[in-house]
Amino acid sequence: MRSSGDVDAVVTAVGQTFAVELTEAASAGPVAIHAERAAGAAKALRKRAIPVVAVPYMGPSGKDACERAGVSWLDFSGNAHIVAPGIRIIVDGRPNQFPKRGRPSSAFAPKSSRIARWLLMHPAEAMAQRDISQATGVSEGLVSRVVSRLEEEHYAARDDRGLVRVSNPQLLLDAWQDEYRFSKHTIIQGHVAARSGDALTRFVADALSAAKVEHAATGLSAAWQLTRFAGFRTATFFVDAEPSAALKANLGFRDDARGANLWLVVPNDAGVFQGAEERDGVRCVHPVQVYLDLKEHPERSVDAAERIRTELLGW
Repeated sequence: MRSSGDVDAVVTAVGQTFAVELTEAASAGPVAIHAERAAGAAKALRKRAIPVVAVPYMGPSGKDACERAGVSWLDFSGNAHIVAPGIRIIVDGRPNQFPKRGRPSSAFAPKSSRIARWLLMHPAEAMAQRDISQATGVSEGLVSRVVSRLEEEHYAARDDRGLVRVSNPQLLLDAWQDEYRFSKHTIIQGHVAARSGDALTRFVADALSAAKVEHAATGLSAAWQLTRFAGFRTATFFVDAEPSAALKANLGFRDDARGANLWLVVPNDAGVFQGAEERDGVRCVHPVQVYLDLKEHPERSVDAAERIRTELLGW
C-alpha cells in the first residue's frame, strides 16, 4: 500500500515543486483517486508543493474531479490547468493526441449502462448481482463483467458478502455523462402546432397513451415536469418504435428538422425506460436519464440539468 508521501514524480521547475501523479485513465473515478494521492503527497513533502494529475488526455469529468479536489492537472495533448501562488497556466481546447483505436469496451455501452443506471437509481442499497440481473433484464455474466469494470474505475465496490453498491454516485454520473451521446439514439424531428412547450408535452403524452405506445418524456419536457424549471419550446419523448404514419397524422406532425419543436426518439436500448414514472399526468424517464439526455439539448438545457442534479439527485 502506498503511503501519503508516495508520488509518481516530484518535479522542481520555475521555482516551484510539483507532486505529480500519472494515470492512463482520465475518467472521473481514476482521476479522483490520483488527485487524492497527489494532494496527500504534496502535504507530506513539507514544502509548498503543488499537487498535479497528469494524463494522456483529460476529459470533462476528470477536470471536474480535479477541481473538486483542488488539484491541478495537465495532459500530454497540450492542455493544462495549473493554478497556485505565483503561477497560472491554463491551456484548453487542444485535441486528444492519444485516441484509442478500435471500439473500446465500456461500462456505459447501451445495454451495459443498465447496470450503472440501476445503481444510481438505488445509491444507498447494496445488491446481489443476481438481483441486478433480474431488475435490469441483462445476463448475470454481463452484470459481473460490468461491475468488475466499475470496481476497477472506483465507481462501485463489493462488501464482505459480495453485495454491490455504488461507491461514489457523483463520479459515476460524471463518467457516464462524459461518454453519453444522445445523438446515438434515432431522433425524428418535426413540428406540431402548439401554444407552448408544456401544452405540446401534454398533447403528445395523451396521444401516445391513447395509441398505446410505450413512451416517456425526457430533456426539457421532463425537466419541466420534475422541477418546473424554465419555459421551453422543444418537447422530447422516447418511444419504443418509430412512429407510424397514422400516429404522425394524429399528432399533426410535420417533418421539419430546422423548425422542429418535437423530437420523437427511438432509444438504442430499452433501458432508458427504467424507473419511468408519471409526473403531473406525463410519464417521464428517471431523473438520472433526464440529466444525461439534457447534455445535447437546446435552449436552457445546461441550467435545467444542473437543477435536476441538485434538486433531485443531490450529487
